[in-house]
Amino acid sequence: MREEELLKLKKWAVVGATENHEKYGYKIYQKLKSKGYTVYPINPNYTEIEGDKCYVNLSELPELPDVVDMVVAPRHGIHTVEEAANLGIKHIWLQPGTVSDELLKLAEERGVDTVQACVLVALNYV
Repeated sequence: MREEELLKLKKWAVVGATENHEKYGYKIYQKLKSKGYTVYPINPNYTEIEGDKCYVNLSELPELPDVVDMVVAPRHGIHTVEEAANLGIKHIWLQPGTVSDELLKLAEERGVDTVQACVLVALNYV
């Protein structure tokens, strides 16, 4: 799917969400919420972010997201791609710096669609 099509899907999980206002994990989480998306933060280091329950992984979510936005290093993202595929999640948005050849190969092998772009930039056009 193209960026524009993914942005029409309204349930997202942000892997690497954080309370640190300087980090992209925070900025992306907040921007999606401000645009009316249902957004689930994923980060094992937090129990909540801005008063919202934070989840350890995708398997803990109360519902499956349409899109997983990854804001973590590729070595951590490999597990996320595997978990998403196992859960039947078909779309992963890869932020700049989250991509590796190994990760892309795994996503392709597991039938997970990927987009490589900055969601903060893309949301400016929604």
